[in-house]
Amino acid sequence: MPELASTSAFYASRPTITLDGDDAPALALGILSLAVNETVEGLYCAEITFGNWGSIGSRADFLYFDRDLLDFGKELAITMGEGETVQQVFRGKITAIEGRFPDQKPPEILVLAEDSFQDLRMVRRSRDFVSLTIGDVIESVAGYYNLTTDVDIDSTQFALLTQVNQSDLAFLRECARLVDAELWVEDNKIMARSRSARRHSEITFTYGQRLFEFSVMADLARQRTALEVCGWDVAAKAAIAEKADSNAIQGELDNGESGAGILQQTFGERVERVVHQVPFSNSEAMTMAQSGFRQIARQFLTGQAILEGDGRVRVGSQLRFEGIGSLFTGEYYVNRVRNSFDAMDGFRTCVHVEKPGLGRA
Repeated sequence: MPELASTSAFYASRPTITLDGDDAPALALGILSLAVNETVEGLYCAEITFGNWGSIGSRADFLYFDRDLLDFGKELAITMGEGETVQQVFRGKITAIEGRFPDQKPPEILVLAEDSFQDLRMVRRSRDFVSLTIGDVIESVAGYYNLTTDVDIDSTQFALLTQVNQSDLAFLRECARLVDAELWVEDNKIMARSRSARRHSEITFTYGQRLFEFSVMADLARQRTALEVCGWDVAAKAAIAEKADSNAIQGELDNGESGAGILQQTFGERVERVVHQVPFSNSEAMTMAQSGFRQIARQFLTGQAILEGDGRVRVGSQLRFEGIGSLFTGEYYVNRVRNSFDAMDGFRTCVHVEKPGLGRA
């Protein structure tokens, strides 16, 4: 059953903050603006601006330049929402501090923080992984950083995966795309899930109520009727060619029409051929073809929405939008989230969503 939110007509939308596990209510009261950003590629980040001028003992001075409270490497956690919508939306470490000295306003301080994936992007490597699944690779890389893993993805074994002058984060993202998986961090654990395994409970938003704004486009420009991955099987001395079509996305259409189907009816067959990924077996090629086709198909409908703040809305959430007509009403997958707070709008959740199926009249 779709979930609805339960919030008061008026409530305190100011986020709560902890530093190194300790509540910081005075710091939360000084928030001027806050934004937490998530994407399907992981490395969530937060940026918070605080007022930085006030009373210290008997004098007025800068509040946070002593680095006693706000300092590099401190763990920052943010909780947002009220009632059923309350949720911790970020946990990471402070990586940047910026002093701001605006005209006609008191000084400010901006703090940037990133989650545990930040370690994986700081060193480039070149190496090979032989006869392993993507899950095996994730576990191997996680070990360098004393991170644990929770993996539920395709178990196809790849003959060779090569990391060439890439950060570990960039390499893992590339590997995840091969098997239609998404990466993120929870505490000190690398999470890897296929799209179908990641989905959260469905939350419903209705236009004019908790759905404030929504724009959505159905676009055939990037759609294809099929995706074929080609390669060469060295052992068998034979060409490899595996094709995926709309059957690969059938379970996600929500009774709608796929972009591939409409493209076929309107303009005819349009097949994309991939020859640069170099699969070494038919099973590798089929996994790549199905993954690649799904990624293309999900971009048929793309939209952006502004919602009443809801801490439950994360990357991977299923949102059902209603009151927007039969063509676009339905379930959308969240691939980007920005939870924000400021004195003007309070708590707002802005999302980017996608959907492979267009509604029927």
